Amino acid sequence: MHFSREQAHEALSIMVRSRHFEEMIDTFFKHKEMHGTTHLSIGQEATQAGLSLALNQSDWIVPTHRCHGHTIARGTDEQKMFSEMFGSSDGICKGLGGSMHMTDVEHFNAGSSAVVGSGVNLATGIAFALKNQKSPAISVAIFGDGATSRGAVHESMNLASVWDLPVLFFCENNGYGMSAATRRMVATDSIARRSEGYDIEYAVVDGNDVEAVYLAAKIAVEKIRSTSRPYFLEVKTYRSCGHSKSDSCVYRSREEESLWLQRDPITLFSKVMVASTLFTEEDVASIILAERLKVEEAAKAAIALRYSHVSLEQAMGYLFAPEEEVALRLSNGIPTRRISYREAIREAIDEEMARDKAVHLIGEDIGQYGGCFKVTGSLFEKHPSQLHETPVSEEAFTGLAVGASMLGLRPVVEIMYGDFSTLASDPIINHAAKASFMSAGQLSCPMVLRAPIGSGTGHGAQHTQSLEAMFANVPGLIIVAPSCPGDAKALLKSSIRSNNPVLYFENKHLYNNLGPVGDGDYLMPLGKAVVKKRGEHVTIVSYSHAVMTCLEAATILSSQDEIEVEVIDLATIKPMDKETILRSVLKTQRLLVVHDSPEAGGYGAEVVSLVVSDEQCFASLVSPPVRLCGKESPIPFSLELEKQVIPTKEEVVASVRRLFRPTEPFLFSL
Repeated sequence: MHFSREQAHEALSIMVRSRHFEEMIDTFFKHKEMHGTTHLSIGQEATQAGLSLALNQSDWIVPTHRCHGHTIARGTDEQKMFSEMFGSSDGICKGLGGSMHMTDVEHFNAGSSAVVGSGVNLATGIAFALKNQKSPAISVAIFGDGATSRGAVHESMNLASVWDLPVLFFCENNGYGMSAATRRMVATDSIARRSEGYDIEYAVVDGNDVEAVYLAAKIAVEKIRSTSRPYFLEVKTYRSCGHSKSDSCVYRSREEESLWLQRDPITLFSKVMVASTLFTEEDVASIILAERLKVEEAAKAAIALRYSHVSLEQAMGYLFAPEEEVALRLSNGIPTRRISYREAIREAIDEEMARDKAVHLIGEDIGQYGGCFKVTGSLFEKHPSQLHETPVSEEAFTGLAVGASMLGLRPVVEIMYGDFSTLASDPIINHAAKASFMSAGQLSCPMVLRAPIGSGTGHGAQHTQSLEAMFANVPGLIIVAPSCPGDAKALLKSSIRSNNPVLYFENKHLYNNLGPVGDGDYLMPLGKAVVKKRGEHVTIVSYSHAVMTCLEAATILSSQDEIEVEVIDLATIKPMDKETILRSVLKTQRLLVVHDSPEAGGYGAEVVSLVVSDEQCFASLVSPPVRLCGKESPIPFSLELEKQVIPTKEEVVASVRRLFRPTEPFLFSL
């Protein structure tokens, strides 16, 4: 036996507790005592124990949805895990994560991912953070054979190799991706050999032999520590249960199951322990009994607390991480420097990178090329260790940023075109937006994703969309869309300092616009609108490029119609500054909402809904609120059509004038 007596005892302990925890979970579900679903790993316990014993305490793991055994192996209290399964406030995530989303930062578990393969991005990001923090620890991405068909896994492997990141890709090949046999779904007889394409060293090991897993993992971990290079370890195992609680395993034979049962990892290792003469059969039986009793006692304690729940208000308090008090002040004197919108964004990044070495700029072609729209310029010369050019792999490097932010870095991700944010939507929507909530505040994601949006550049339909409303429907995200250089700089600095994920949308049409900017200490609060022009006759609410259109229209209306428009720039789309909007509409009694994105599902509907849902504000209206939005059309390439597809100043003027036409009384009921 390769283990010492203490290691052997610990290996058996982990495997037995993992097995019995899941056996009890299975029973609870069958008796309808637990809610939701679960994914068991009975039969795979050797992979969990072997890996854990090869790691240091400070090494991080990112498990899959089949996470119970790895969580136990890292030291999490089984009572807290049972409580989490009961949805109890005693749970490790206070009942907000459940079976598939168990996070335990105290034991260096960054949380399991229920989206197959997407945790690999996060683990790569954790490795990136560890390397930049000069930590000796490594990160482990745990995933199954099914995940190896996902592009995110391959993007992450390539990125980890290109950047020399200390990450172990730990593939638990149990022969099935849900019901689909690996032999039918993977176009190679060796998953591990795929890593050759990324210049990553690899090994394959019997995943039902806990000592073999330990020895292989130990070699892998030592190589990662000594080289800061990634390593791929494929462990071949078998889950003797179904994919989930409702799986009756109709896709495999009983003969196959029987053959694997003969290679049960607990049975195999128990025999090895006795054969070593370090343990008797009685010793092994005693260990097994003691560990099972521990699990049963943990379950009893959790049952006693099963009806203790956090309130919805308490749960929603975990949606965002607490923000630090930021001293917001005006710039010294009246800003006299006039620079472009593009330069203002670059200046904000430059100042924040100089101020805080945890700020890292990540994206495609942001080095010597200066960024697709020349926003990053020469930042690569000023901050070479904080600027990182990536391969074309939006999902991987955005997910990397999410993982890195969990360990305290403050990544600023540049997506070349806002349209490509759809490629990065999984890490944004499923991880960045939910990490604080699902972990009950254990994790936060202080990161910014910058994305150019909007038309007017002749790039056609796939490079000109404004997708801010799509992301506005996702709780847990802050969304910013500034309209002028001064706001762009101040809001980006505030976004970088936020402890929460911020989507920062830059309209391409604005990059060359000039305007005054504040100094390095001038910040603007997130969630606060800006009144760009005072007026008393009508309120126009807008954001981003459309604000400029509205200001031009306001000048025309003032000179030609003596209509004084109050133009409100949301600046931060979400959270929306409700007070400023309601106060203005109560004064003007008329509302026009303008944005470049299409009307259907557009954010303007939220503004109208706010106004008509407020009893006092609604009663003050003398005409129905109006929305003026982009046409229900992709952005055309044709210059003339491109101009027509978004609101023009002439259309804004016409819309305002219609608000003043004599009409039938505006009737309403509350």
